[in-house]
Amino acid sequence: MSAPTLRIDNLKLGFKTYGGMIEVLHGISLHIGKGERVALVGESGSGKSVTARIVLGMLQQLKSARISGAVEFEGTNLEALKPASRHALRGTRMSMIFQDPTSSLNPTYTVFTQFHEVLRRAEAAITAEQARAKAIAALADVSINEPERVLDSYAFQLSGGMNQRVMIAMALVNNPALLLADEPGTALDVTVQAQTLKLMSELVEKHRTSVLFISHNLGVVREFADRVYVIYKGNIVEQGPTEALFDDPRHPYTRALLAAVPRITGGGIPDIDDDPATFLAPLESHPGASERELLA
Repeated sequence: MSAPTLRIDNLKLGFKTYGGMIEVLHGISLHIGKGERVALVGESGSGKSVTARIVLGMLQQLKSARISGAVEFEGTNLEALKPASRHALRGTRMSMIFQDPTSSLNPTYTVFTQFHEVLRRAEAAITAEQARAKAIAALADVSINEPERVLDSYAFQLSGGMNQRVMIAMALVNNPALLLADEPGTALDVTVQAQTLKLMSELVEKHRTSVLFISHNLGVVREFADRVYVIYKGNIVEQGPTEALFDDPRHPYTRALLAAVPRITGGGIPDIDDDPATFLAPLESHPGASERELLA
């Protein structure tokens, strides 16, 4: 059995404050097989984005952060790597698409300058001409019709949808094994969001890229993900194949999330019993393919 692309085991995160240590992740575990698309869903503040940032090594340098547990990438314990070795993985073997494309791109550099920087992470000696050719091909993959013009533009000269496509292309240009997508498309209107997510889906399938898809948009999750983990207040409370989890939600928090999806018929957000004894019950898992079958 091959190692999963990503395995998180008993991950805990706390922050040291003047009032003492505050724990925000309480021992979460998940795994993603090669080419698998896994969603992590939950309300704002549940711990989705900080999980992705720990995988990338973006919180470890904070003196106030306390992290424990195992994070393995392709069988290697990331927490055991030296900072330089972990940094070398970012933009090459793993990459991330952030929520707001306009603020994530540097407004003082052209799109090409930023593409060139990303490409040099994988190939330090790449020339500007070679980088431009690869960038043009990457932009064409996300259906940008005028890649030359876009490369010579600044982020503020492009629409939100165009910037999101640029970010997707930039994140995948080095063929990473793992893509962390944090609410991609949330800042876009629904039509452009659907188009960009469709393009991203096609590209990750083409490259067999494993994806950790972070979202609160359950409609998008149902279309995109193979499996789903539900996170509530830093705890994984339910997980399973997408269709099984949507058709038969077992945990009360999952049922509340699904009931809160806006519908034309109305209904609004239901009242939620916030009793920890109710919501932090043992993890609910759905029947389906075994872990051995998923990781084979």
